[in-house]
Amino acid sequence: MPRTFASLVGFALAAACIAAVLGATAQPAAPQTRPHEAVGLFPNSTDVGITQAGSTTFNPATQSYELIGGGADMWGGADAFRLAWTRISGDASLAATVVFPPGNHPPNEKAVLIFRQSLDPASPYADIAIHADGHITLQYRLMRGGPTADVTAAIRNAKTLSIGRHGDRFTASVTGLDGQLADFANIDIPLQESIYVGLGVCAHDAAGVATVTFSDVHLSGLSIHP
Repeated sequence: MPRTFASLVGFALAAACIAAVLGATAQPAAPQTRPHEAVGLFPNSTDVGITQAGSTTFNPATQSYELIGGGADMWGGADAFRLAWTRISGDASLAATVVFPPGNHPPNEKAVLIFRQSLDPASPYADIAIHADGHITLQYRLMRGGPTADVTAAIRNAKTLSIGRHGDRFTASVTGLDGQLADFANIDIPLQESIYVGLGVCAHDAAGVATVTFSDVHLSGLSIHP
């Protein structure tokens, strides 16, 4: 073969060898750690009822959940809100620290820790709700499509909330001035197995959305269903 062509082939082979060595030794860029959907304690996330599209983000570094949700209200005979959830049987308790971002909010914008029969907007349920103006309630609906009622806690602006289920009884608790959880209300609701438990956000604004962060989330004493 002509010398000039052989030289070109030699250069090509040398370049290929160098590229192979560099490729073997180069380190790939580290992937960015991003919060991601529907993980942590709650593998599912859903917009319930008629609401603007929401989202659920779990940050594994801080073990916190950011929920963005719409909905006109969780009241009356049907609800509209964002829910991060799992299904369980038996007795369980759910506790979390709840933080609204700075800024102006509708007074009844709310974050909830909730036990619910189903994802039907009219489902019976019991929750502990903290509203943007600071008041805290045990909310409940005794039967599908029935009215919603509530009991208001004497303490306002408590950041740590808890709701527990023992049989048909649901008990709501908040942290007091001593930093300890104290019960303030309970209600009996005969929910059928299995039920939904999770974190929720309602914007109290049919055209808007609200953002709430839940941290220090503990879900205990449960039998999980897929």
